Amino acid sequence: MKTSDCDILIVPGYQDSGTDHWQSRWERQLSTARRVRQESWDFPNRDAWVAKIVEDVTAAALPVVLVGHSLGVLAIAHAAPLLPPNRVSGAFLVGVPDAERPGFVPAIDRAFAPIPRDPLPFPSVLVASRTDPHCDYAKAEDIAYAWGSAIVDAGDSGHINTESGHGPWPEGLMRFAGFLKTLRPAT
Repeated sequence: MKTSDCDILIVPGYQDSGTDHWQSRWERQLSTARRVRQESWDFPNRDAWVAKIVEDVTAAALPVVLVGHSLGVLAIAHAAPLLPPNRVSGAFLVGVPDAERPGFVPAIDRAFAPIPRDPLPFPSVLVASRTDPHCDYAKAEDIAYAWGSAIVDAGDSGHINTESGHGPWPEGLMRFAGFLKTLRPAT
């Protein structure tokens, strides 16, 4: 699949992705990419975030490829069973947070926990860092296996965001392009 064959829906996490974040850069670079815009980035509510993802997937003109980061990854996992059948061709998921961990960000609606454990109904890749302050690598690996996602070890990459030096993130874009090549339009 090429980028022109799909609607790429960028799903940021808590507090959105700033202009230098790799998700924002991809949104500007990829002609079929657009952001799923949430009502509140600072006080996320799982039901509202899930409903917005379902709405945007339903409205898409082409097969959908989801690109989630951080809390956006969990929102995608919670939305997965509610998505219209055969609309999502795949999901590229980066930096899943451990919403079940004690002391998880208090501003975030605790309804993002427990983390869904059912397999995702579409192909997916979960990119995880060994030094992510929001999720231990072993937990991310366990989540990936539960979801049926291919796990990608990003090494010592922090939360794979602007603060960890992943503004442009060319390696991620190459990995995303490789993932797209494995996908077929949802049927």
